[in-house]
Amino acid sequence: MFLNSWSLGLTLAGLIVLVLGIFACRTAFRVLRHWDPASDSNLQIKLENEIWLASTLVEYGLGFQILTLVLFVLAADTFCQVIVGAMCATGALLANDFGMPALLVKIAGVFLYGFWIVLHKLDISSETYPLVKTKYIYLLLILPLLIADITLQTLYIAYLSPDIITSCCAVVFGSSTETGRNLLQGYSQTTLLFLYYGSIAVLLLLGCILLKRWLLPLAALFSAGWLWFLGLAMVAIITLFSSYIYAMPYHHCPFCILKPEYHYIGFALYFTLIPASFFGLSTLLVEPFKSKKNLTWPVQKYQRTAIIISLLLMLLLAAVSSYHFLLYKISGGEF
Repeated sequence: MFLNSWSLGLTLAGLIVLVLGIFACRTAFRVLRHWDPASDSNLQIKLENEIWLASTLVEYGLGFQILTLVLFVLAADTFCQVIVGAMCATGALLANDFGMPALLVKIAGVFLYGFWIVLHKLDISSETYPLVKTKYIYLLLILPLLIADITLQTLYIAYLSPDIITSCCAVVFGSSTETGRNLLQGYSQTTLLFLYYGSIAVLLLLGCILLKRWLLPLAALFSAGWLWFLGLAMVAIITLFSSYIYAMPYHHCPFCILKPEYHYIGFALYFTLIPASFFGLSTLLVEPFKSKKNLTWPVQKYQRTAIIISLLLMLLLAAVSSYHFLLYKISGGEF
């Protein structure tokens, strides 16, 4: 499958990002050993110039690696056309043992890579660069994840074969008397709706309170609530809202909603849920950096902006996810 254009693009992008990451790690070790903002030595001046280049390359590299999540799913949807039994990205990702782990690592990377970019933006907001060592230590910590991300992606592509027989999404996310219920089946629709819209209301309330007055316990609850809502929303989209989008009660695929025949509505759902969850979670994660020199105001500004963005995206998610459901109910459908 390496001769496929999607495979070539993903592999080339992975190699470029990995080279940038390794180059930046060299800078990271130099910073950890020699960084001294109080010094005016030649080495310190060279390091200050070097970290600008290295940090910029890492920022763009990790940003592009976040975008490869979309490219990876689109590539899997293309691969399904040549794999026996696959009707969408679900079957293609299950065609070997590396597809789903690669997808999960990429989703985790959105949050971990994204947080490095946040640290970098906060760091350069101050002339003293108070987070230089922190962000480079963090870079060294996420480097294994970056390597695992690219390795799993490469192994997935390498072990893909048109001769593989896989399962379609109707089998994986459906249910039958022969195989029993899928793990994502069996949830009460009423309970899911109550939890979904109830969580939205609670997060909206907490966010509005935090915009008026910052309270650390409420901030912790707000961020934890986003972690809960991320999982809940994924379950609700797959098991509940997707069947109304497909207008088929037994179709619960999380990938088919990305197709043009459903007006790419899946992109609207995931591009609101995942960024909203990231900004919601990061509001608490940046709290410890308020004590750093010249970072109190930048951190407060970021927290306020992150809360506003997360709430706006959440409301957009609620509107998009509810559209087909409400349309069905208004037109005379029943539970």
